Amino acid sequence: MSVALAFEHVSFAYAGRPALADVSFAIAPGERVALLGRNGAGKSTLLRLVTGLLHPAAGTVRVGDWDAAARHPDELARRVGSLFQHADQQLFARTVADDVAFGPRVTGIPEPETAERVRRALESLGLLEVAAEHPYDLPPPWRKLAALAGALALEPMLLVLDEPTAGLDRRSRARVAEALAERADGGTALLVVTHDLGFAAETLERALVLEQGRLAGDAMLGPFLAEAKRLEGLGLMAPPLARLSQALGLPGGPVREGEVASALVQRCST
Repeated sequence: MSVALAFEHVSFAYAGRPALADVSFAIAPGERVALLGRNGAGKSTLLRLVTGLLHPAAGTVRVGDWDAAARHPDELARRVGSLFQHADQQLFARTVADDVAFGPRVTGIPEPETAERVRRALESLGLLEVAAEHPYDLPPPWRKLAALAGALALEPMLLVLDEPTAGLDRRSRARVAEALAERADGGTALLVVTHDLGFAAETLERALVLEQGRLAGDAMLGPFLAEAKRLEGLGLMAPPLARLSQALGLPGGPVREGEVASALVQRCST
């Protein structure tokens, strides 16, 4: 089976303080995976291992057939597009368009193809009208979208995103969801750290859950979000629609907006 990302018994520690312990999982091309857990569970450390900013103390991180520890972060960027939690750390060019173009250019993409990738990424996130603006003239939520556009423009085999919807309004969240779904449908694997479980329910399919640096859960996201007591024990709260579904005892415990609406219509018609 083809694999976009694999962790094989990976451990990591900061100055002797364990951050990840014996973590193993694999993500296939096109899979949409939420990386969940309370603050300090090890999520950001895991993303840094994927992008090559950190190397495992034990075990192996593989991006496709590459050992991530054997590749420089700039080289890994050919396969991994990333979004930091604090997007300002990724923006440095004089215009939004130049910032989004930086990744494709340094990875050797010809200029005509780079221009087309930039256009597609900006259009998908509603940023074409600000392409000539300086990134720091944009409000913080738009800066996050600009940084995400840079990751999309790489057209990588894997996207690793840290809180991509933080600070975004409903319309922008919908744009992000649509853009990510389109990339996943094209074969890009998604690994998304998020506390926005409503967004996760609508956009992602599988949950990996970290607890004190260990993999505490690997499950289909919908049924997992319907388990309120299990979520509470992991420091998570079910999204509103999952709580509504449970409170009303809707058949199948739906958690997505369309599925909950259909279940309500069916109940009201009987």
